[in-house]
Amino acid sequence: MQMPKAPIRLHIGGEEAKTGWTILNIQNGPNVDAVGDCSDLSQFADGSVAEIYASHVFEHVGYLDDLPKALLECRRVLSPGGKLGISVPDFETLCRLFIHPQLNAEQRFTIMRITFGGQTDAHDFHKVGLTMEFLEDYLKVAGFCDIERIETHDLFEDSSTLKLGGVSINLNVVARKPLD
Repeated sequence: MQMPKAPIRLHIGGEEAKTGWTILNIQNGPNVDAVGDCSDLSQFADGSVAEIYASHVFEHVGYLDDLPKALLECRRVLSPGGKLGISVPDFETLCRLFIHPQLNAEQRFTIMRITFGGQTDAHDFHKVGLTMEFLEDYLKVAGFCDIERIETHDLFEDSSTLKLGGVSINLNVVARKPLD
């Protein structure tokens, strides 16, 4: 008798190894289990993933085609009721911070880098600025439900907890694939 496989918990864009999680990253690395693009999850079967977490990933894809495709791929591989956790830079917060009169040029430059990506390699460019309103619309169009903003995911030591001057610059969201 074959034992059932444990459901996959997929960390898209991850680098930190954690028991029970499979890491998919666009670049190979020491803890990467699968190399691939978030808009093509064809190496995972329909409904084979219980949970997906993607921190500072979806801002790297174009908003016209690749972001909708990536979210549809997430929905496809998630099992019914499966959870999608997303963290992206909060474009609205970054805009507010950028125009704050007490910031100096160095602080504004940091905000600009977060907005457009660190640009340290070919994959470190941001192609979309997401707000709760925008991300919720993309998620609804992709067929997700129970969409809510949360304070923190508390899963990994990553950019999802990044703060500037005590202000969180992240948009942390959880959504579910419908049961039917």
